[in-house]
Amino acid sequence: MKVAIISDLHSNREALQAVFEHISKQGVSRLFCLGDVVGYGPEPEFCVDLVRGHAEVCLMGNHDEALFRDASDFNPHARGAVEYTRKRMLPHWYSSSERKLRWRWLQDLPLSHREGRFLFVHGSPRDPVREYVLSTDGFLNPEKLRQIFDSFEGVAVGGHTHHPGMHDESLVFHGTDGNESTTMEIPAEGKFFINVGSVGQPRDGDNRACYAVLEDDSVTWHRVPYDFRATMRKIFEQPELSDLLGRRLEIGK
Repeated sequence: MKVAIISDLHSNREALQAVFEHISKQGVSRLFCLGDVVGYGPEPEFCVDLVRGHAEVCLMGNHDEALFRDASDFNPHARGAVEYTRKRMLPHWYSSSERKLRWRWLQDLPLSHREGRFLFVHGSPRDPVREYVLSTDGFLNPEKLRQIFDSFEGVAVGGHTHHPGMHDESLVFHGTDGNESTTMEIPAEGKFFINVGSVGQPRDGDNRACYAVLEDDSVTWHRVPYDFRATMRKIFEQPELSDLLGRRLEIGK
């Protein structure tokens, strides 16, 4: 096992390009995506095409799923971005074959993937698309987190919260340290839940894109600077996208 894991790209072209360039220098040939290829950002087609062409596995995220289901439980900023993305990508009978293929690819994304002792999801093992495994669950909602740990064996790997780090079986969350790269060992025994962070919309106070390289016995998170101001400008130029979605890229929140 040696695979680069990306998640929560959120239609952020600049972040995804920077991460792909960084991955190419790591000597990692395999790539998994844990979902939310679209949503929030201005360039969904580019991100779909890049992931579709390079990822060995791509899972369904809640923003991907919202294109085909009700998004009434999203906040207004997220819901507006779903509507913007759907308007851009929904094919009609006269649409190009490429547009139809993108839509069908998103529609057919699997909910989970297992490889050896690793279970890959977007959200959580018991609700792979929508449930959050929050960094604070160990002390604010331990019963929920214990039930999540009881629902899987081995090592679960997800995204969704945009907060990189790892929970162990004691329900303690080990966050990354803000360095350019952070490595944690994954012992052979026990259960762990790993969050790989977000490429396109970090929310841990660090505006650099985040992804992880997973190996049999360790996980390394990488932080990658990118031109977030270019993405901000593109968001501001789209009246259907909330300016908040651009401003938050600068502060990583």
